[in-house]
Amino acid sequence: MKTENIYHVIKDPVHGTMQFSTSENSWLKPFIDSPLFQRLRHIKQLGMGDFIFPGAVHTRFDHSLGCAYVAGQIAYKIGLAEEERQLVMIACLLHDIGHGPFSHTFEDLFHKKLIRHEAWTPFFLAEYRTKAFFAEYNRQNPRHHLTEEKFKQIEAMIMHKTPANRLLADIVSSQLDADRLDYLLRDSHFCGVKYGEFDLRWMLNSMVIVNSEHGERLGLTHKGIGVIEHYLMARRLMIRNIYLHQKKLVLEFFLIKLLRSLAENLDYAPYADIKKTRLGVFLSCANEFNQKINSVTDIEQHIYHFFTQNYADYKELCDYDVFAVVKLLAQVDSSHPAAQIAKRLHDRQMPKIIRIDNADIGRVKQLLSEFKTTHRDTIQDWQIDLIQTPHRSYTVSDDPVLIINEHDIVRPLNEISLMIDAIGDKLEHTAFIYVDKMAYADKHIQNFVESLNAMTV
Repeated sequence: MKTENIYHVIKDPVHGTMQFSTSENSWLKPFIDSPLFQRLRHIKQLGMGDFIFPGAVHTRFDHSLGCAYVAGQIAYKIGLAEEERQLVMIACLLHDIGHGPFSHTFEDLFHKKLIRHEAWTPFFLAEYRTKAFFAEYNRQNPRHHLTEEKFKQIEAMIMHKTPANRLLADIVSSQLDADRLDYLLRDSHFCGVKYGEFDLRWMLNSMVIVNSEHGERLGLTHKGIGVIEHYLMARRLMIRNIYLHQKKLVLEFFLIKLLRSLAENLDYAPYADIKKTRLGVFLSCANEFNQKINSVTDIEQHIYHFFTQNYADYKELCDYDVFAVVKLLAQVDSSHPAAQIAKRLHDRQMPKIIRIDNADIGRVKQLLSEFKTTHRDTIQDWQIDLIQTPHRSYTVSDDPVLIINEHDIVRPLNEISLMIDAIGDKLEHTAFIYVDKMAYADKHIQNFVESLNAMTV
């Protein structure tokens, strides 16, 4: 007699054989097969990271699958009920559904990052919150129906709203969440580095439910102190060496400069064809949003109006739309910034980097401002700039990781680990000046760079 396979298997380069039970597969597949989720196949996880680490072409799609899988593993370990496991797995699957082209990079298109990918998420989720979707979903899941109330819980977990069940929310968004557990390993693997590696299996083995002043939370036994130290140090190293890699940041800075310049000059004759594209229409509206934001009295209403007017275009955008425009612009014979930056990106012309000590930032800003003012007729503003990336690896004050010892005493990690106490809440700084490769031939820039280098000796 032939036995039916009760698992749906996805082969994954990070987690190996990811097995989903028949029930789990039924919970997730209606979302995975939707066009909204399939769009994530075309949005790279690390923005322009593959220009530095050629293997980093993995996407929000595979990360989201991995995140859902890890959430299921956590749920099994701490003994969640089936319906609770269903909620956290769906929430983790959909947590990145609102990302735009090149992931976090696209958020810089908007003034002061006022519009982040999370803000688009409710509009994506609303497309699932329909009678037709619920009916088909519930036909496939007769044991655990999806209801309006359940979907509200899923959205609350994704949107970091204060949830009724903090334990479930911790799996979706916390310093121990399934998102971080997956992306550190995944990004490390595809970048070809070891910085992000840690013992995921032992981390899962150490996870328990702990009681806190806020009720039940996700925590670790004392046996997990070593792995959580390793994990948090891995995160710190990934932030410093991968996520904030100087040339990766500059290329993403270039991309946003290109898009903003293009948005402001869509009436420029060589850009006429781009203006008609979906990206061109969206950029035009984004430019209008940025121009009005400082004069509007109700910022929240202004933002909401932008969402409602532009969601239809936004949900169709992916990396391909942007790089098709980059390729087009790279062929334009013009000194206009958008065309020039496009040539740099298309041909991977990397800028020169001058690292700046944090103590010198104030003086460097002044010197750079004076230099740009003096040479604004010969050097374009985008060709030289200062980039600062303050960051924290672990926050103590904001919801610390909780450890329970063999006597059932719960304490925050920083009170137990000297290493984590040393880095907790510490603001680290990375700052540098970049210089466009083509501009570096200018003797004035060379002299300026030499003066900066002299400061750092």
